[in-house]
Amino acid sequence: MSKLPKMIAACLWLLSRVILPQQALGIHHMSFKPVILATAEASDTPMRITNLCSNDIYPAIQTQAGTGPAFGGFHAAPGNTTSFKVSANWQGRIWARTNCTFNSNGTSMNNSGPACLTGDCGGLLECKGTGEPATLAEFTLATNMNLSFYDISLVDGYNLPIGIVSLHNESNNSDLRSLPSNTTNPVCIGSPEYLTSVDDLNTTTVATNTTLGSITYITPLEEALGTHSVSRWCPWPLQIQPPWKPGDGVFPYPDDGIKRPDFDPCLSMCSKYGRDSDCCSGSHDTPEKCSPNMYSTAAKRVCPDAYSYAYDDATSTFTIQQGAGFEVVFCPSGRSTNIQKNINKS
Repeated sequence: MSKLPKMIAACLWLLSRVILPQQALGIHHMSFKPVILATAEASDTPMRITNLCSNDIYPAIQTQAGTGPAFGGFHAAPGNTTSFKVSANWQGRIWARTNCTFNSNGTSMNNSGPACLTGDCGGLLECKGTGEPATLAEFTLATNMNLSFYDISLVDGYNLPIGIVSLHNESNNSDLRSLPSNTTNPVCIGSPEYLTSVDDLNTTTVATNTTLGSITYITPLEEALGTHSVSRWCPWPLQIQPPWKPGDGVFPYPDDGIKRPDFDPCLSMCSKYGRDSDCCSGSHDTPEKCSPNMYSTAAKRVCPDAYSYAYDDATSTFTIQQGAGFEVVFCPSGRSTNIQKNINKS
């Protein structure tokens, strides 16, 4: 990618000054206790969930603080957009479930066990907790720094591409409306079906570049990986449904020589093995004692702006002046963004 124009670099530098408080804290924003706002009881912050996948999904919503929507999950057909509102101090997570079968009571068919292949939350349509593996969108809308924090997280695994679109351009706040979107909308695409070649980037379904007045602000993207690399980034033992290996396990067969399915959900090493060293827990519960593992290194390469393990704050957390809503888009086409790298080197 060509060198960013000076005005773009200046914009990135200004945003980096805003992100510094989170990096200095060294903790995930979901550990924050959201501030109590005088107007927080009114559920007036807009949120949207859009399904651009080629199949039905079942989005899930987990409210951890503030007031969320009256529902915890729903069915979304391809092309569907669902709008709802949350309180100004809402904190929560949004993810998609796939390959689901629910009965008329909104539970798994036998009233026990999982109802979905990925992202399942206790076999319930109305989620009460999180599920794995799932690509997460995480939000803390209000803090005592007057900032909203948000991120894409692969800490619990990966199932579908995702994009977070800030709705600041719909805000009544003129400062928010004037912010270019090239620094606010992270995207993670780890599925070859939705990957766009670098030569065809004008076909993306989530806008990346922003034009304000006569200036076009360019969104930094991951441009190094091709379809082959993206199709097999998940370490072999972490696949939910690994393809059959020729040789029936008798003769070794190189993993790289086996075609993988386009839909290839991936568990994190923490989800798969539960070890303290992989989960950054127990004796490994500090940044100094918990390092990226095989999974998180591979995930970060494919989705540079996403959390890949618990202490990945410095290159994964996004902030914006609080007051804006957000749209979570599942299965955007295009490329993963690489915004944080450019912010941190500015």
